[in-house]
Amino acid sequence: MKKIFSVLILLAIQLSSVAQTWQDTVVLIEKAFDRYKPTIPGAQLAISRNGEVIFSRAWGMADMEHNVPLTNGSVIEAGSVSKQFTAAAILLLEQQGKLSLGDNVRKYIPELPEYANSITLRHMMQHTSGLKDWGSVAGIAGWPRSTKTYSNDDALDIIAKQKTLNNIPGDEYIYSNSGYNLFAIIVERVSGKSLAEFCRIHIFEPAGLTHTEWRNNFKKIVPNRAIAYEKNGNTYLTDMPNEYAYGNGGLLTTAEDLLRWNNYYLSGKLGSPSLLPKQLATTPLNNGTINFYAAGLRVDSVRGWKYIAHTGATASYRSSLQYFPDLGLSIAWLSNSSEFDNGPNMPNAIRDIMVKNIAVAAKRNPATPYTVSTEKLKSYAGWYRDPKTASGTKLILRNDTLRTQTGTALIPIAENIFMQGQTRVEIQSTTPRKILLISPADTIIYIAADSAQTNEKSLQDYVGEYWSDEAEAKYIVKLKDGKLFAQRSPTSATILTPLYKDGFSTPGTNIFIERNKKGQVTGMKLYVGRARNVEFRKL
Repeated sequence: MKKIFSVLILLAIQLSSVAQTWQDTVVLIEKAFDRYKPTIPGAQLAISRNGEVIFSRAWGMADMEHNVPLTNGSVIEAGSVSKQFTAAAILLLEQQGKLSLGDNVRKYIPELPEYANSITLRHMMQHTSGLKDWGSVAGIAGWPRSTKTYSNDDALDIIAKQKTLNNIPGDEYIYSNSGYNLFAIIVERVSGKSLAEFCRIHIFEPAGLTHTEWRNNFKKIVPNRAIAYEKNGNTYLTDMPNEYAYGNGGLLTTAEDLLRWNNYYLSGKLGSPSLLPKQLATTPLNNGTINFYAAGLRVDSVRGWKYIAHTGATASYRSSLQYFPDLGLSIAWLSNSSEFDNGPNMPNAIRDIMVKNIAVAAKRNPATPYTVSTEKLKSYAGWYRDPKTASGTKLILRNDTLRTQTGTALIPIAENIFMQGQTRVEIQSTTPRKILLISPADTIIYIAADSAQTNEKSLQDYVGEYWSDEAEAKYIVKLKDGKLFAQRSPTSATILTPLYKDGFSTPGTNIFIERNKKGQVTGMKLYVGRARNVEFRKL
């Protein structure tokens, strides 16, 4: 009896210690969420351990106009966290024998051009398809998402107009919403049900997601929906995803429902047999480089722990869903505000509170000092361009040191090899000369380019009207006071900043001018983050 009593005392002490530790954790969480004051748009946070909810709370307002506070039951749009549900629907259809991830997408979407290399459903699922992001192309035309009531059919219309791909399928990971909008269309064509209906029957109801549905009709009244807000100066403005397009995003849900989803599929309950191995399966790029993106999920490691996660942003909704399998830990965060986009990242802050950092810092062996002659360094200086993105970088020689245009020194470790932080810079004496920026994640190749000619006679070559069949947009390039401007409408003039010869930049966009064999300007190509080689011909 005395022994049992001692064990009970010890257990009580341990429980008290754990309770105190958790209390400290809650204090840190509350402090992190202090930014969400009761009178402004807010957020939900729900945390579970081994399938049991250990924390769930909401902060701020759901509807400022009607003074409705945000609660755990408020419905918030989940942005690209939605993609894992679309991918799950495709995997269920594959299990039903109605399609295969190895199929060419044109089997289901014959409206797409027949590109030189076939695009599989797996390419689309893992963002290696090369399909240009339709929203980025629409933005080039001056109508970014939420400025029109785009539908998935509208998305398909834009995607089908693209004459080229961002990359050879499987060569690169370039995030693109297009594949997931096409998935929504494929689900309907293959199953006879809309993605919304298919998911309700095969995913939402079986998983017990009682507050979850797709925003396939943005005009529909959704009980308890939180309104999304942006902040402009001291004023809050509504910023809603007023579009019908979904599958890439558009899931209406709660943080607690997202925990239920994690618990459902991660315990192997999706599909029979379980589809979990396929949900987490990744495919290397064509060159063997790891691609961490699986079925609408990023499968990677952080702080030394394996994790499965995705983030999202649509209009001013923000989201994150994380899972740490070795800890049995799920963290779901939803917000109806973009106000703090430039502040500390909230999902990362909560993760850092909940997950101990056990990552071992990689040992860095100091490079052996190497001296490169000034003459050789001088030969390396000049402009270089990335043919994939049209971006430019300039190497300059200052005080016998080769530097980037921002002034960062390149540390030589051989005559043609330098280090820039963790990036290895190799300069190849080819024709034209090449620079290879080699990092653990990627290798970027730049080729030498002539310097920009900015005299008025040279700039006059670019003046004129340009039309794009791909974007259905016209740009007028004008020369004023020695500067070039691109104008899409009377109020949209943007200065073109020269980089290298025939290369320009505007905020968020690179432009490369094309010439014929006679040296005459015939057109230009626009490059934005998720859409490359958008063609414009000179009229």
